[in-house]
Amino acid sequence: MNLTTKKRLVAGGIMILFATIIFVYFHDKPLPVRDYSEIQDQGVLNIVTEYNSIGYYVSGDSIAGLQYKLCRYIEQRSGLKVHLSLENNLETSIQKLQQNVYDVIAMNIPITTEIKKEVAFTVPITQNKQVLVQRLLNANDTTPLIRNQMDLAGKTLYVPKNSPNLLRLHNLSEEIAAPIYIKETTEYAQEQLLYMVAYQEIDYAVVDKGIAQKNIQSFPNIDIQTDISFTQLQAWAVRKDSPVLLDSLNVWLSGRSTVIGL
Repeated sequence: MNLTTKKRLVAGGIMILFATIIFVYFHDKPLPVRDYSEIQDQGVLNIVTEYNSIGYYVSGDSIAGLQYKLCRYIEQRSGLKVHLSLENNLETSIQKLQQNVYDVIAMNIPITTEIKKEVAFTVPITQNKQVLVQRLLNANDTTPLIRNQMDLAGKTLYVPKNSPNLLRLHNLSEEIAAPIYIKETTEYAQEQLLYMVAYQEIDYAVVDKGIAQKNIQSFPNIDIQTDISFTQLQAWAVRKDSPVLLDSLNVWLSGRSTVIGL
């Protein structure tokens, strides 16, 4: 091996070592804390919600949705500019929350032990439960409506990918000692799955009762009377290292009913 080749190998090794050190340094470096004071300094509160009839949707030439109304109310109370993003995947929203992309997840998130490991919850926003969406019978149907959870045995239920309802469905399968086949979809959120049941593209979906009730008048051929879960408290979520933001949100949210009728 000549001297020139050795020099090139040494130089290449040094470059690889330097690149590795830089990668490890930035990869392992913790993100800066972003609590209420940092948000105040920037003047912007980054909130993510869902595009559906509960979160945010376009109605004619205006924007509507209970979560949207709450976000506008928070903007008024806080004096901060609310930057609103839309995301229908809870797991993605939590990941971006931890990366400081979002400060608040403004969705009806079930307050569960599993999700509590990742986020801090605000005071409850609402009570809700999960229901089975199925089509009403017509003259040609021979399969009866499902009214007993035992009758879910062997059925295929559709839910969004990484749905917080997954644990409940797995537990339900254990409770009835029979398989329930769960199909997670990355393409469709809860509301779209309800539409697919109505249009006979799938037979069953599991969605929030609040979303189901918002759509029942538009789709009179669906049934939402069979509960899948017990009533659950649902709330917004923030990072665990944002306690001051959490306290502020709890104060603001405690007065929401007198302002926007929630």
